[in-house]
Amino acid sequence: MRAFLLLAAAMVGVVALAACGGAAADLPPAEPTTAAVIQVPTVDPGNGEIQSHLATKVLEVGTQRVAFLLNTKKALVKAPQVHISVAAADGTGPISEVTADYNAWPYGVRGSYAAPVEFPAPGDYLLTVMPLDSEVSGEAVIDVSVLADSPIPSVGETAPASETKTLGEAGEIIALTTAYEPDTELYRISVAEAVESGKPSVVVFATPAFCTSPTCGPQVDTVSELRVEHPEAANYIHVELYDNPQEIQGDLSVARLVPAAEEWGFTQIPGWTNESWVFVLDGEGIVRQRFEGFATLAELEAALAEVGGL
Repeated sequence: MRAFLLLAAAMVGVVALAACGGAAADLPPAEPTTAAVIQVPTVDPGNGEIQSHLATKVLEVGTQRVAFLLNTKKALVKAPQVHISVAAADGTGPISEVTADYNAWPYGVRGSYAAPVEFPAPGDYLLTVMPLDSEVSGEAVIDVSVLADSPIPSVGETAPASETKTLGEAGEIIALTTAYEPDTELYRISVAEAVESGKPSVVVFATPAFCTSPTCGPQVDTVSELRVEHPEAANYIHVELYDNPQEIQGDLSVARLVPAAEEWGFTQIPGWTNESWVFVLDGEGIVRQRFEGFATLAELEAALAEVGGL
């Protein structure tokens, strides 16, 4: 938590990500990026000075959870809801209209909006977003690209049976996570064992100490909170994205990604940075929900309920 708080404090007022990465475990090593590169949020000159930052970059055909942040030049937009009009980039539409709820992140740092959006075909789309019942007026236009197929396991696919390390194998928690105060119960079972267990599973991929946004630590904490609230409902697993956390000591030039990062397709995402992902699996090891970026406790509980865990 301490590492998260320091990072969050350094990023107050900036709704952006610092891009960094690492080399996949079984691929030719790439030079990790250690310098912070600030990505400026998209700005539409006619949107009443509302800026947007898309949190979900991997979208495919069908109904997808889309998450994003909004801010003005002065503050984060925290309207309880926003209206989203979905249109094709060529102006065809609107294809659909939905309402997204505001979800506050832990520790009150900031928050994001999330809603299921249906994309009928691959291609580029425009999401026109307008705050509802808010002192902030105007709108933001968010560009999104929808793939025919995702490199990340999709809803309905069987999860890769990755042989992730466990506490029993590693012997010490420092070899398994960069979390400042780790929940050791998240390292008792491997992903491969969870897929074959016949029990629902919640798997979070994240690197709390080296995340490119202030969400990885809170996301792991939220999965831990879910475990405490519903200990028998599922297997709960944190997979640290770096295979050698005890060796890094702040120097990402020595970092190696875990094999699961390639097996689950993260290394195939163009420009991928080490952001968190959460997958909710049913008792047969099939992905029933996936969350890119931060997912709230309520969202995780709803997904777990859908697979019979609650």
